[in-house]
Formats: sequence, structure tokens, C-alpha cells
Amino acid sequence: MTLTETTRKLKTPGSGAVSGFDEAAVTLLRQVSKEDHTSFYTTMESSEQGLSKAEVTNKKGKFGLNEIQHEKAPAWYVQLFQAFLNPFIAVLIILAGVSFVMDVLMAAPGEGDYKTVIVVSVMVMLSSLLRFWQEYTSNRAAEELKSMVKTTAAVLRQGKGKFEINIIDLVPGDIVFLSAGDMIPADCRIIQSKDLFISQAMLTGESLPVEKRELAIPDADKKSPLELENICFMGTNVVSGTAHAIVVTTGNLTYFGTIGKAITGKRNETSFDKGVNKVSWLLIRFMLVMVPLVFLINGLTKHNWFEALMFAISIAVGLTPEMLPMIVTANLAKGAKSMSKRKVIVKRLNAIQNIGAMDILCTDKTGTLTMDKIVLERHLNVFGDEDDEVMKWAYLNSFHQTGLKNLLDVAVLEHAEIHSCVNADESFTKIDEIPFDFLRRRMSVILEEKNGKHLLICKGAVEEMLDLCSHAFDPGEDKQLHIENDKIVPMDDAMRKIILNTSRKLNEEGLRVLLVAIKEYDERPLTYSVADETGMVLTGFVGFLDPAKPSAKPAIEGLQKLGVSIKVLTGDNEVVTKKICRDVGIPVLHVLTGKELEQMSDQELTLKLDETSILAKLSPIQKARIIKLLQAKGHTVGFMGDGINDAAALRDADVGISVDTAVDIAKESADIILLEKDLMVLRKGVIYGRRTFGNIIKYIKMTASSNFGNMFSMLGASALLPFLPMLPIQILVNNLLYDISQTSIPWDSMDADFIDQPQKWDARGISKFMLFIGPISSIFDYATFAVMWFVFKANSPAHQSLFQTGWFVESLLSQTLIVHMIRTRKIPFIQSWATAPVVALTSVIMAIAIFIPFSPFATAFKMEALPLTFFPWLIGILFTYCLLTQVVKTWFIKKFSQWL
Repeated sequence: MTLTETTRKLKTPGSGAVSGFDEAAVTLLRQVSKEDHTSFYTTMESSEQGLSKAEVTNKKGKFGLNEIQHEKAPAWYVQLFQAFLNPFIAVLIILAGVSFVMDVLMAAPGEGDYKTVIVVSVMVMLSSLLRFWQEYTSNRAAEELKSMVKTTAAVLRQGKGKFEINIIDLVPGDIVFLSAGDMIPADCRIIQSKDLFISQAMLTGESLPVEKRELAIPDADKKSPLELENICFMGTNVVSGTAHAIVVTTGNLTYFGTIGKAITGKRNETSFDKGVNKVSWLLIRFMLVMVPLVFLINGLTKHNWFEALMFAISIAVGLTPEMLPMIVTANLAKGAKSMSKRKVIVKRLNAIQNIGAMDILCTDKTGTLTMDKIVLERHLNVFGDEDDEVMKWAYLNSFHQTGLKNLLDVAVLEHAEIHSCVNADESFTKIDEIPFDFLRRRMSVILEEKNGKHLLICKGAVEEMLDLCSHAFDPGEDKQLHIENDKIVPMDDAMRKIILNTSRKLNEEGLRVLLVAIKEYDERPLTYSVADETGMVLTGFVGFLDPAKPSAKPAIEGLQKLGVSIKVLTGDNEVVTKKICRDVGIPVLHVLTGKELEQMSDQELTLKLDETSILAKLSPIQKARIIKLLQAKGHTVGFMGDGINDAAALRDADVGISVDTAVDIAKESADIILLEKDLMVLRKGVIYGRRTFGNIIKYIKMTASSNFGNMFSMLGASALLPFLPMLPIQILVNNLLYDISQTSIPWDSMDADFIDQPQKWDARGISKFMLFIGPISSIFDYATFAVMWFVFKANSPAHQSLFQTGWFVESLLSQTLIVHMIRTRKIPFIQSWATAPVVALTSVIMAIAIFIPFSPFATAFKMEALPLTFFPWLIGILFTYCLLTQVVKTWFIKKFSQWL
């Protein structure tokens, strides 16, 4: 079957999939994997000279560009439209529409009243446009963060030969050249290779590279695509060696591409989204009950149903926390800006609250808890004693090899002082090499000494090396590479036991252990092979460590003090992970491995998770499974990762955290990107997340309790008074000014005791707050009614303007002043002061409230100047109001152990 014959299937993916691949793409990969050179060139409609210009154009039309589907911010006009999609905004728009019909269209000629429509429209535009601007600028900043680096590939094409092109221009059938350091640009079939090792860690989580060969695989149909030894996958990279390969699938049909498709689209609701929705509908249900009551009471008592309807509409506007979307967005945007200054970039604003609510952080070990830098920590002889001579043998092996130099070799070669000690260049000449491979797990160099003898030095994994050593070598005290003068002992059971015990102890200290062995030959032909790696003399151990970051321990302690528990999810082994966890202060409560997880049901694993701090040797699917089970237990879960294999877990977590050096797909899946792979940076993010969340909760509780109290006042006044307690336009202006005073909240601070614990949305807590704190304002509203009725004789329709003005001023001042009472558990102005922007804006709004009755605007709002004797009464009412609120606040905190 040729490429043309499979094009239709490839462009319309099948319903089934294998290991995450598109089914048709898998079929093609397996077919090409089985074929020899002649056959796969035919299948891919290509040739040894590459594709012609016409063939490239044709295939680009069929398959498109070689790029991965990813999420993009919506166009600005879409974001603008979405800014208006909010239940509170919808309520206001409906009310503005009703007011326009009643006050304008149905009004007598020349008597149309636009004031209600204008004020409500200002509220809608103020809230929605501010929300749009915050989200638009945040999305633009996130887009600018995305990598702009173009990746190229060396390709062979007819008429042009070998040249570099952008990988997005590759098409199936292209011939590409691979060498060490290259990223695989598409899913490819190897044509020819030499010592080719590919790191697939970003796809599979396997830390060790895998060897790829050009040989056909007859039983490819029985293997998982990732197990095909002649197929390389997009996004993986060449560790060593060279190869020619033919491109099989590109773009979204690659394995990388199927992951990209899987993580785009609508995300699951996070705890933040659920919390906002619960609060929104709680307030809407409250309004749907209270507004009809006010309408009926006023209609029945005043017998003016039109006036009652307009009053009810005004009440509905007053009860609507229309600034909630704006306050939330402004808080989040302010938090994002503050966090960016501390090397935490927020891609999705909602993640700020989630990072504050996070009570479990799941993190990888390498690079987060450790320095991501291997160092040579120990060099011991066979008896477990420090011995420089062992390190000299290891240095000669690493220095002279030309194959795969891994991180362990680099760590050995950093000890450059050894070079001159052993005369690595002068005393030894490299004459042969037996390269490393992952089946033998060792490599050897053969050096020629000055005396003409050949010296084989082999370095490798403990189990494999022990079986190949017949003797052990004690370098003694001479500190020189004198084989003849050093004692050699047989490799008997006792010696094997000593070596295995030493190796185990080093592993428990978190070290990766290799053995170094030698074998000397008289001069002979250079026909060295794997068969010569026997009967060797073991010299000792070299132990390597990826040491814990100095900042990790204080950062872990800081996160734990903030109520965040740490779970380590790693592909590494449990022994090394336990050592690092002990070093950085993570309690090693219980350890589970990927194998154990496979045998457990979700119910069994859920019971184990609370007592487990280390989950080792995990696959990407297992990481995502753990995240979901923790969320099902009610936890807000953060996940920190940087590989392709972390993409699903990053997306499933309440807050996905990555780093700027991560692969693109991990950065795209993440909500937050750290400019340093450091938990200390993350700790700062948690603090800012909680500060931001606290300011959002302040607004909701202030507005909810204030509105609830106002409703009691409105209900009572509507039933008792012969006139409206406040005119519709006065209610709207009062509400607009109060809303403006709230816009300073994002710049407020939070008390330290709030920051110390994870904070989550609690709709029931808001209900209790409304019930106990809201009615306090009604007590003093009724006190104001009494003062206006009995003291200032505003007790008839003829004097209603004075009554309404008095309550307008008292209502706005009390609502604005209560901001300072509610924002803290402590005594305001004594134990805790709001920030300057909050103090300034609330003070300005209170001054405006007092000024309006004395201003030229008074007539427009149907108010009149208040007598100066009213203000001592006002001060007394406000002071008593604050005092009673503080008393109830203290009781409430003792009763329910919560405030904000």
C-alpha cells in the first residue's frame, strides 16, 4: 500500500488508536518498519535522491505543514464578546432593557427618563471593559512568552542536494540527516545508522537513551509503536551517533501531534471555576427570591405598580455584584504582574487562585529537588575505602572513549587535575574501543602502555560487571597505576558479598554506582570485542550523585508551613529518591512503585495516597491517574513537570507548573511557568496566589453581606413607609459609587494568618457570612429611619426627599466603611490598616457621598441639603455600627473558626 493509498485515512483519523497514535498512522509506521530499503521508498513515494520540488508541493497540499496543533488565545473581538458572558452582566443587561422600555419607550412624549439606563450601562461597560482589557493584555504577554526559535533539519532533495530547512516544511517521504544534538523533526524510519542513541524520555519517561538501527522488523505488527527499533519519533533527540532517515508522518499525525490534539480544547473546570460559579448562582437565587417580594410589597402598599416595578429593578441592580468579574480579573491580573517580577509567569489567570488553594504539590525529583547536575561523589576500592587510584582508572576510561559520553562521564572528566597525574596523553595511547550499549550496560577502551602492553579498562553497571570479574584488585598505598605491585585477590563469594553490600550502601545514600575493572594483554592484533570483557580485575567503585539543591530544603519547609504537602512523582528508582527526600525534608512515609500501582484498583490506591510521599518508576499515564485520584479526594493539586510525558498530568492538575526550559508541549499544557526550576520561586507564587484569592473573597463577602442587609432594610421600609425609602436613581448612583470604591481591593494586603493555610472557595461559608453579618447593617438603617422620621420630621410624602437623602448618605458611608471592618480578622485602624489605595479611594467615595446633597447634582438626583445637626447623629450611628460589627466578628470567628 503506497502513501497515496493511505492519504485519505491519514487525513481522516480512525476512531481507534494505539498507544495514543492515530490508527491509520500506526498502520503506516508498522508497514514501513517491516519493509526493506527498496520497499519503503516505494511505499513513501520517494527515492534515495529525495523528493522533487513538485512532489514536495503536492504532499504539502495533502498533509499540510509539519506543525503541532496548539491552543491560541482567541481574537480580540472574541475576548471582548466573552467579557460580557457573565450571569451578573446578563441580569444587568435585562434590567437595562426593561428600564428602557418602561422609562423611555412607554413614557409620555418629552418625559423619557434615561438616567436608569445610563447608570446601568455604565456599570456594564465599566465591569466588562476592565475585564476584557485585563485578560487581553495577559493573553498577549503569554503569547510573547512562547518560544520564537525556529528549528531546522538537514534534508536531501532532488536538484538541491543536502540543505537546512525549517522543520514545518518537511513532508512525508523527505530524507533527513540526524546527528548528536538534533531533535527528531517528524516520525521517521531509519535508513542507515551508526551508533545511534535516541533519548525518548520526553515521550516515555525512560531516562536512558535507546539504540536505533536500520534493520527491518518482521514482527512489527505485534509491537507497540514506541518499541519499534527502526522508528524515531518527533520531539525526541539524538544523544549520539548519526543516521539517515525517511519521514513517515508529520504534524498532528505524529505521536507528538496526537498528544498535542489530546490536550487542546475545553479544559475541565478547576476548583476556581467551580467556586466562582457556586457563588454566582447563590447570589442570583437570592436575588430571584427577594426582588419579587419587594415588588409585591411596594405594589400592594403604595398602589403604584409602575413605580413598584422600577423600584424593584433598581433593587435588582443593587443586589447584583456586577463588579465580580472585573474584581476577580483585576485581582488576578494584579497578582500575575506581581508574580512575574518574582520569576513566576502566569499563562492562565485562574491559576493564581488555584496555586493559592493548592494543598498538595506533586513534583519530579530531577532538577526540582536536585541540581540536575551529576557530580563524582565517591571513589572507593573494593574494601569501601576512599582511593584516588580508582578515580584515575575511571578517568582514563572516560577520557579516551569516543562513543556516548553521558552525564557520568562528564562528571568524571570535570576532575581535570587527574589528567596530569596519570599522563593521560603521554603514557597511554588509545588503540581500540568497545562502545557502550544498553544491553551490556558497560563500555571499554583499550590503551597501549609505553611498554607495549595493551590495557583494557571497562566501566559499567554493578550486576553486569561482577559476573565478568574473576579477581579483585587492591591498589594499596602507592597511589600509582602500578599493576605489578598491587595485591590481587580472587573474586570469591565473600568478596562478591562485600562488593554488593558496599554497592547497596552507596545506593541508599542516593548514589548511582559503577564498577571499574581492568585487564592487561601482551601486544596482540586489534581484534578486541565483547568477548574480551571477561576475566577482568575489579579495581573499585565510582559513585555519582545528583545532589539536592541548597534552596530545596528551606523551600520545602516554607511550603509545608503554608500547608502544602509534597509528593514526589518520578521515573527514577525509589532508593535514590528516598535519599534525596530525606535530604530536603520530605517525610518518607510510604513508597509506591509503578509496578505496584498497576496491581491496585482506584479504591485501593486512593486509600494509600494519603500516607504515600514517594511514587517512583511511574509512567505518564500513572502520573495523570494519581492527580485525578487526589482531586477526587477533595484536594487542590499542583503538578510540576517539564517533559512531553508530563503534558497530560500538567493539564489534569488544578494548576500545572512548568519551567521556561521545558519542552514546548509541557509549557503549553502548564498554567504557570517558572523562570527558575526552583521550589523557592514556587513558594512565592503560593503566597501571591493566596493574597489574590483573599482580595477576591473580600469583595464577595462585602457585597453579599451588604446587599443582604440592604434587602431587609428595603423590605421593612417598603412595608412601613408611605413613600419609597430611596428612589430608583438614588439606589443606582449609590451602587455605582460603592462599586467604584471596590476597585481598589486588588491593591490591598492580606493578614499573615490568612496566607499560612491553603484557601478554597466555600459557598456555604459565604451564606453564613451573609446571614450573620448582613443584618447588622439593617439595624442601623432602621436607626437612621427613626432619626429621619422622629428627629428631623421627614415623615410624609412632602418631606420624602430629606428622608431619602439622609438614608442615601448613611447607606453609602456604612457600606464603604464596612470595607475596612470586613477586610481583616483584626481590629481595623488599630491592629490592621488597609493599603494606601484602599484608604484613599474609600475616603474619596465617602466625601462624594456627603458632597452630593450640597452639590448642583442634588436636584438631578432628587435630593436636598442635609441639616448640619444630622451629622453628629450620623457619626454616632456609624461608630456604633463599627463597634457592633467588631463584636459580632469576634464571636463569628470563635464560633466558625473562619472569617475570610
